[in-house]
Parts: sequence; structure tokens; C-alpha cells
Amino acid sequence: MTSTQAHWSEQAACRTADPEEMFADTARQKRAKAVCSGCRVRTECLVDALDNREEFGVWGGMTERERRALLRRRPHVTSWRKVLQAAGGEVSRAG
Repeated sequence: MTSTQAHWSEQAACRTADPEEMFADTARQKRAKAVCSGCRVRTECLVDALDNREEFGVWGGMTERERRALLRRRPHVTSWRKVLQAAGGEVSRAG
């Protein structure tokens, strides 16, 4: 990344949200996922979370449980970016 390129998180819809909302318990995760629904960097966020095995919070519109299930179904994926690009960036159908 060059010094003029911004990190994806600087464009994230959640950048001004209360962090507690994005790391909410199951009852409030629906609200956190709604923040992700129109986010312009949703795919980059999900790729980062999957590649780095983020354990907690909603990332790229997926809860920790959804990400764990996806990682279990596809344990040999080394680049989620390639997988999601091949799927046309359809994050909600990545599994």
C-alpha cells in the first residue's frame, strides 16, 4: 500500500459506530450486520477477518459464528480475497 492509499477501515461504515455495537452479543448482532449491509468496503473487511481468523465481532456482515462455520467448511482456503473475487464479491453467499 502506498502512502496515498487509505486502509479499507478508513472507509468503513462502522468507523464512527460505537465499537460495543460491532462486538455485541447475539441479540444485538442483527443491528451490527445492518451497519455492514451498505458498506462500500464490506468485502475487504470480511477478507481481513477470515484471513486473520478474527474470533469476535461482526466483520464484513458476518458474525463470529458464521465465520467459524465458513472456515470449517473451507479449511484449505489460503486467500479469501481470491475466493470472494471469484464469487463476484458476493459476501453473503461466500460459503
